[in-house]
Amino acid sequence: MTIYDISLTITPNLPTWPGDPRIELEQIASIAKGDSANVTHLSAAVHIGTHVDAPHHFLNDGRTVESLPLDVLTGPCYVLQLPDGIDAITAEVLERSEITPEMKRILFGTSNSHLWAKGVKEFQTDFVAITEDGAQWLVDHGVQLVGVDYLSVAPYGEAEPTHKILLGAGVVIVEGLNLSNVMRGFYDLYCLPLKIAGSDGAPARAILIQS
Repeated sequence: MTIYDISLTITPNLPTWPGDPRIELEQIASIAKGDSANVTHLSAAVHIGTHVDAPHHFLNDGRTVESLPLDVLTGPCYVLQLPDGIDAITAEVLERSEITPEMKRILFGTSNSHLWAKGVKEFQTDFVAITEDGAQWLVDHGVQLVGVDYLSVAPYGEAEPTHKILLGAGVVIVEGLNLSNVMRGFYDLYCLPLKIAGSDGAPARAILIQS
């Protein structure tokens, strides 16, 4: 059995969405300074690193992160590694892919993952994302969970259409995956977001297991 950790490590240097607060990690108690324990304070938006979007994020419908179905967040998945020349995940790209009706959870590996492998700290606006027609294609083909390897499933500056199509259809969105060391193929996905009451999203630890 091989375990792949496809989560990003949360550090103050991790890119965040423009306009969101930067990640702050501060040690507020230290054994070295005479305290009985080490304690760290974390301050950030919920959409940091590897994270899950709840429908409430774009639909304002009260379906928040603690209500997301765990049976969708865990189970068999397929990692689809797209060539570096693909700059958008469109319906045409998906139609040419090897996706079959049995694939209900799909993680998209793209050139985005090279950014994580290289440790690029600056937010990139030209990341590969799913277009509006690509999102509709996924919904029409019964996909229940979509994972992407940058901080948004939707193109920069065009956030609403892709998010609303997927979330409106009940598709679970996982963003900020690092798939740089994962080959295409079938795996078991375990993705558990923090259970934050009333939140539009939450950081998550995501792993793939291959027997």
